[in-house]
Amino acid sequence: MTVVQERPEFTSERQALYEQARHGPGRAATEAQHAKGKLTVRERLDLLFDEGTFNEVETLRRHRATGFGLENKRPYTDGVVIGWGKVHGRTVFAYAHDFRIFGGALGEAHAQKIHKLMDLAEAAGAPVVGLCDGAGARIQEGVTALAGYGGIFQRNVRNSGVIPQISVMLGPCAGGAAYSPALTDFVFMVRGIAQMFITGPDVVQAVTGEEISQEGLGGADTHTSLSGVAGFAYDDEESCLEDVRHLLSMLPQNNRELPPSEECDDPADRRNDVLGELVPADANRSYDMRRVIEEIVDHGEFFEVHENWATNVVCALTRLDGHVVGIVANQPAALAGVLDIPASEKAARFVQLCDAFNIPLVTLVDVPGFLPGVDQEHGGIIRHGAKLLYAYCNATVPRISLILRKAYGGAYIVMDSQSIGADLTYAWPTNEIAVMGAEGAANVIFRREIAASDDPEATRAARIKEYRSRLMHPYYAAERGLVDDVIDPAETRVRLIRALEMLRAKSAPLPSRKHGNQPQ
Repeated sequence: MTVVQERPEFTSERQALYEQARHGPGRAATEAQHAKGKLTVRERLDLLFDEGTFNEVETLRRHRATGFGLENKRPYTDGVVIGWGKVHGRTVFAYAHDFRIFGGALGEAHAQKIHKLMDLAEAAGAPVVGLCDGAGARIQEGVTALAGYGGIFQRNVRNSGVIPQISVMLGPCAGGAAYSPALTDFVFMVRGIAQMFITGPDVVQAVTGEEISQEGLGGADTHTSLSGVAGFAYDDEESCLEDVRHLLSMLPQNNRELPPSEECDDPADRRNDVLGELVPADANRSYDMRRVIEEIVDHGEFFEVHENWATNVVCALTRLDGHVVGIVANQPAALAGVLDIPASEKAARFVQLCDAFNIPLVTLVDVPGFLPGVDQEHGGIIRHGAKLLYAYCNATVPRISLILRKAYGGAYIVMDSQSIGADLTYAWPTNEIAVMGAEGAANVIFRREIAASDDPEATRAARIKEYRSRLMHPYYAAERGLVDDVIDPAETRVRLIRALEMLRAKSAPLPSRKHGNQPQ
């Protein structure tokens, strides 16, 4: 076999070009990036990927735009680095904006590189991570820059539910730069350096007169606690990217695969005797559902999504006997665990995510109902609550619900009751399933009798006791087949693991259709 030797002058030229591209616009720009408390694009990629596995493509790509001085400024990479590598040994694709070049702004060539990266990820069936540090569309390129964003959005939607898509916000992202992350599955943000907004503080003040900082308008804490746009906030890039790697270790490569499992040394038959102490029998007493989750799952570890937004419901990825599951749970420690508009939206999107990527669902129920109020009704609690109902009814992954304590009214139905398709429904002996609490029910059913009584309070107490004993005892639903088994709380972990093992090969095809018309 003849080996073709590269001529020394070609080798030298090639090495010089690639060195120039990899070092970026120079030391001053790098120092300016570091002075803002931000890492450079390649430092970020080194943190994301397993060491030595990143393969870059289109390193020497440059724009072809003219006008406004662009023809005299044509840096290599055009402000975005694209390629693939390994994360925990599995293939992941990534694009990363380089803020040192055009402020990371998107032009035609820049966009085409991202299009190529997303197309490669789709073809390979592997996740895409966007390390976002760009100021939006490149103004000097006009409509071609806007069209570039359109191509990204189209691919975000086409790949939604096909391959995992993760956005990591590491700089100011305004206008079109904020819409692509909103279309992806997960959004991470770093405090102090990352902001997302459609119109910045200056425009807001000019139009409305309101004064607000960039961080206050669209910073990490704003989006993780108020808007719900982002799911995770961190104080530094290192811990942020480490959690991105952890999340990827729990997701399948695409919608045709199951999530990765791992060997587990936490016994599958470990008893949960402490649960009887963690959850008060009195339905009016509060407790932290996170402690229940910790007790049940492998080694007490779970990865919570939207921890600081809609805190009356907990959504988390975790493992049971080494297999990934998604947990949706009411949180009695916040608003008594009621469902309201934000909680319904949060849980609905999480259920859809798990269903899209073959992640079984475990629902822990302790819900007093939907939150009453004029604001909730006028805000559309009916249609927002219907989103959660739709998501559960549409989900074909294994679904197990466990009623810990109370489950009242429509909220009981919505929280993956057996009547909407849960494969198995368990309940603890403390469960109360009813249209409403005994006090409210007695006041409605026996209103006239109580009013006419010589001792209304004694009559009310007697009727409350009667209603509870007849319709709210722990075995009423089991007698009617709406609960499969009333279990000892100490056996919760082992019962869930056995049920999930049985359901692992579940097949539940939906009717043929283009798509449903889910509530908006």
